[in-house]
Amino acid sequence: MNILKAYKFVLKLTKKQSKSLQKILDECRWLYNLFLEQRISAHELEIKLTKYDQLIVIPALKIERPSLDLVHSQVLQDVGVRLDKSFQNFFRRCKNGETPGFPRFKGCDRYNSFCFPQSGFELDGKELKIAKVGRV
Repeated sequence: MNILKAYKFVLKLTKKQSKSLQKILDECRWLYNLFLEQRISAHELEIKLTKYDQLIVIPALKIERPSLDLVHSQVLQDVGVRLDKSFQNFFRRCKNGETPGFPRFKGCDRYNSFCFPQSGFELDGKELKIAKVGRV
């Protein structure tokens, strides 16, 4: 029997760190909405667009939109995974006869988290080091 534990911590942020985290959220939300728009357009044109097709475009997007450099690369990749999971859940609900909810565009109040899947953070004693933000 495996037991999983989760811990919740309150972060004490400076104003600069708070602004940095907000910028990361803003860029992730922008990318999510862009990917969703691309998926909808591809569907209308009857073109298959996968998560991987979208993820390989991220380096080119960083050139077009330099503010994406403020975000750790794996966080940006997770945005694509997050959208793909939304579509998988939508199609699963359609298939099972449940009430499906099509993935929506996200406003400021509807996109409030991001994820570091493998790296980009480090716990050092009582401090958390977040990539592109600093020690919290």
